[in-house]
Amino acid sequence: MSILDGILVVEMCEVWQGPLAGQTLADYGARVIKVERPPSGDLMRSNDFIASRQGRTSCYFAATNSNKESICLDIKSEDGRAALNALIRSADVLISNYRPGAMDRLGYSYDAVSTLNPRLIYAVASGYGETGPLARMAGQDLLAQAVSGIATKHTASGAGPVLLNTPVADFASGMIMVQGILLALLERQKSGLGQKVSISLFDSAVAMQALEIASILNHDSETNWFESGPNFLAQTSDGWLVVLGFYRENPLQLMCRALELDDLSARPEFGTLEQQIARREEIADLLRPAVLKLSSSEATARFQAAGILAAPIATLRDLLNSPQLANNQLLRSVPIEGEPDMTVVCHPLRLSRTPQQLRMGPPKLGQHTQQILAGLGSYVSANPERGPGRTSSKTSSPPR
Repeated sequence: MSILDGILVVEMCEVWQGPLAGQTLADYGARVIKVERPPSGDLMRSNDFIASRQGRTSCYFAATNSNKESICLDIKSEDGRAALNALIRSADVLISNYRPGAMDRLGYSYDAVSTLNPRLIYAVASGYGETGPLARMAGQDLLAQAVSGIATKHTASGAGPVLLNTPVADFASGMIMVQGILLALLERQKSGLGQKVSISLFDSAVAMQALEIASILNHDSETNWFESGPNFLAQTSDGWLVVLGFYRENPLQLMCRALELDDLSARPEFGTLEQQIARREEIADLLRPAVLKLSSSEATARFQAAGILAAPIATLRDLLNSPQLANNQLLRSVPIEGEPDMTVVCHPLRLSRTPQQLRMGPPKLGQHTQQILAGLGSYVSANPERGPGRTSSKTSSPPR
């Protein structure tokens, strides 16, 4: 039996932040019904241009929507609202990541929904929070990196802004949302009542910088982790290496030992750790020629054996050939109806007795509409051809 067997989640989310939370709950046993807008559904269905040209399922959608059912509803129509209301009455969790105010305008505020179902966990993810000067601004991961300070943080002081090509705030906020939902479900066992769970890209991006922010607030000092040790990047004979001198009284001595060089720490200008940190670029220039003669794997082994932190710098293509990736079983093959299987990253959490399970691949848009409607019962329109599963294309989803 899966951990979340018997938990019904209604997901009203697009892109990655909310759908990631929904898939995490689904992977551990929850039944997740994804409510999508007609006629195109989740934006992630259409932003894989390679797949679109081939008439195939988006790999981005497949990466975050397995184990879900899809129902297509026009929630501005009478039939669509009746269907959504029925789902909400029977659900344990409702997840949305529309822009603040959108659910309220549709009549699905927390107060309205908790009246329909007092036991419901109402989880909302936003860009910047539900109130404040940025609340109504469109939210997106790269924007969250910009306004949170992440884009100005680099290993090299004085560099211009750089945006990470990995949606870190999306991932963090999605995972924090899962934590909040699970905590609220645990609390409901005591109180019998649901509650509202809120998270934003902005808050998640700020929280990831807790240590650096603490230093500014308490010491008026900015932390640059890379520059807080005699650390450097070096080219090897077949790639690049990062070498870190953290946690050692005399890291330069150990680095020289690893490279079979004379001990540079014997020089007066490099004798203390403070001096080695202050002269890290000078030290790096002295060590790089020796590193260049070695392969990345050989250099890594030498530094690690000497007690120095070091690792090769991999590309994503390098990563996919990594024996460690295969060992950790981080990739899974998901079935796609009428198409070849797709390989995607699975949830990294491992539980020994109740592991995650892949029960089905990502759904086609509205694939389970009629099945879900049949299970809901009496609200179905007298005209099934115009029922919630066959709504007008005039209605668009609320903006986020």
